[in-house]
Amino acid sequence: MKLTKRVRDVMKDDFALIDGLTTVAEAIRIARDRQIKALVIKKRDEDDEYGFVLMNDIAKKVLSKNRSPERVNVYEIMTKPALGVSPDMNVKYCARLFERFGISRAPVIENGKVLGVVSYNSIVMYGMLAD
Repeated sequence: MKLTKRVRDVMKDDFALIDGLTTVAEAIRIARDRQIKALVIKKRDEDDEYGFVLMNDIAKKVLSKNRSPERVNVYEIMTKPALGVSPDMNVKYCARLFERFGISRAPVIENGKVLGVVSYNSIVMYGMLAD
């Protein structure tokens, strides 16, 4: 019998869903307090898509450009639309998707709602071995 891990088996369900008008400074505080590495940006309405901000986005687009984290809003630096993955996707295909698009983590979305965040780290640590 072959064991198949799904994204829902390895995703982290501790994530922050924040407004696009949140300042980068506040986003950093939220990420630090929650000990998370990515922030999901809320949809503005039902026709909108989720955004995504990683700490390396902040380093590249704010810190390295000497911009003030108190004056930059996350909507200015987020990736949108975020490339979401299904919770039922096999972790092997999730890893291939990450490789193809050059990403390291993604929101897990089911029926238009974010359930969690999956990363290369969680796929390797929790998805590659039988428990």
